[in-house]
Amino acid sequence: MHFTRQLTAASALLALASASPVERRDVKKKFTIKQTVQKPFIQSGPAAVLSTYNKFNAPAPEDVVAAAAANDATVAAVPSIYDSQYLTSVKVGGQILDLDFDTGSADTWVYSTELSSSDTAGHQIYNPSLSSTAQRLDGYTWKIIYGDKSGASGDVYRDTVSVGGTTVEGQAVEVASEISAEFQRDVDNDGLFGLSFSRNNRVKPIKQKTFFENAKSTLSAPLFTADLKKGAPGTYSFGFIDNTKYTGEIAYVPVDDSKGFWEFTADGFAVDSGKFRSTSIDAIADTGTTLLYLPDSVVDAYYGYVSAASYDRRQGGYTFPCGTKLPSITLAIGSYSAVVPGSFLEYAPVEEGAKTCFGGIQSDTGIGFSIFGDIFLKSQFVVFDGSDNPRLGLAAKPL
Repeated sequence: MHFTRQLTAASALLALASASPVERRDVKKKFTIKQTVQKPFIQSGPAAVLSTYNKFNAPAPEDVVAAAAANDATVAAVPSIYDSQYLTSVKVGGQILDLDFDTGSADTWVYSTELSSSDTAGHQIYNPSLSSTAQRLDGYTWKIIYGDKSGASGDVYRDTVSVGGTTVEGQAVEVASEISAEFQRDVDNDGLFGLSFSRNNRVKPIKQKTFFENAKSTLSAPLFTADLKKGAPGTYSFGFIDNTKYTGEIAYVPVDDSKGFWEFTADGFAVDSGKFRSTSIDAIADTGTTLLYLPDSVVDAYYGYVSAASYDRRQGGYTFPCGTKLPSITLAIGSYSAVVPGSFLEYAPVEEGAKTCFGGIQSDTGIGFSIFGDIFLKSQFVVFDGSDNPRLGLAAKPL
């Protein structure tokens, strides 16, 4: 009979909370998992920008707030055209959920039966009572509150979580019991799969480790790679580097994990075939953010090459006529020059049927760092090396 074991005794709580999750250790593991087809709607440009500010609890510029409020927040997704969000299937307590792999978060949280039916419409949901391995952490809670006061919260279970060829027993799973309206609108995304560092975890009273942190000692190598695609599902590989997915050599830069992010320093940029400009750019690599956010000086320099582009206060960002031929941008990261083709830098129409498009490069003002989101990451082969001295690897790949 399936049941949920509720731990109430203080001694049991301490034992469970401090116990390390167990990964099945038959042999060292390596595996690749493919993303699933993305949801039918993506965020409009203003909504995507506002979501980024909210994610990092940064005050959004007034133009962005006003633009997002005036927009319906969704654009029909045509994967061959728009840079859109793809999800990955994860098995939680034997139940398959489509989660957003997010290197900018350390929380694995899921829609659940603790929410009302109206809150879970369009989602696969986790039901702890259907899992024989679910154990509630009595007294443990989690809460994510964003800058606009939207958020989600709930209680915490340990359960068996499987991704590709690796299973972690006793992985912390944050189970949503309350969500705001903003989360309710994000249909077909069944939750988040955090892949940053656990110092960013939102569980109280004791922070919990991510799936990768729990599993990496059993992987063939303590790393995972992201081979994201433009207009198509990409892949994540754990425990190994597939040398058929990139060209040339992988260049590595140190990661500063003190803030819990995959944080690194870029050294400058060039637009199209223009002169290289040296400037220090403090940035994070974030698969959970759609756009590429850079300092104003870089953004203005880039759009200075696009005569049809202008800053549109009504949209809270740079826009241009859809189909505009855009220049590439090259970002220097360590010894590597990462080229993002111009064809990657048109995000989506500002609204359904519009002939004006929102730019894939926008300002990072007020966030606290630059964000190399999916617009950038899809143009590169990326290695997230979680060894004792973490580092980020980048290489060119066929596009």
